[in-house]
Amino acid sequence: MSTKTISLNMGITKVFPCSYLANQKEQLIMLIDPQNNAQYYYPTLLANGFRRSGEQVYRPNCGHCEACQSLRINTFNFQKSRSQKRLLNKNSAFTTKISTQLRDCYYELYQNYINQVHYDGPMFPASKKQYKEFISSTWSSSIFIEIYDREKLIAVSVTDLLSAENMKAWSALYCFYDPDYRSHSLGKFAVLCQLQLAKADHVEWLYLGYYIKECQKMNYKAQFRPHQRFIGRHWIDFN
Repeated sequence: MSTKTISLNMGITKVFPCSYLANQKEQLIMLIDPQNNAQYYYPTLLANGFRRSGEQVYRPNCGHCEACQSLRINTFNFQKSRSQKRLLNKNSAFTTKISTQLRDCYYELYQNYINQVHYDGPMFPASKKQYKEFISSTWSSSIFIEIYDREKLIAVSVTDLLSAENMKAWSALYCFYDPDYRSHSLGKFAVLCQLQLAKADHVEWLYLGYYIKECQKMNYKAQFRPHQRFIGRHWIDFN
């Protein structure tokens, strides 16, 4: 029995200021020519700590720091906490729809979210060019989970769909929401919606991107348990 070995071209970026941790430096390893390779190999890359941003596929490559840990949840094993059950009850009047298209009406919601919630981040100020380059990809298959308060669109979760031999997974690329609904914890609510929808579609894994303990905007992901984190090139269980 033989094992097939593949070779993918990778590049290393220059060192630049970290987007998440103050006084830290960041470096990425990136897939070269993702348009040619990513569609087929992205499930394997995702399972090895990589992530998509627009057309690009990358993974942190910071020799001095391992704060960024890819996190995934087994949808069949996930157990809602008491606070998550309360959140679902609080938002029980909200409804969800799924679109397969990046709709023009999303941009205003995205713009308000970036400019009011992430005004201190690298994506501020929002622009249509940056928005499309970040979310869109010619090689990925995505759905857009819309959350409504009656007829009003209040949140969108951009979710990549992946399949490989004996594996189905979703990857939560990004969620943006109406800043007027901050008290409804729509980011956490959106993850709960993704988990419910993925499980109903017999999808085993939901990837949430990178968990960073020291970053408040990224550490909420650890509240979804049980989960696994990619540490030292291995997936470690956290119950």
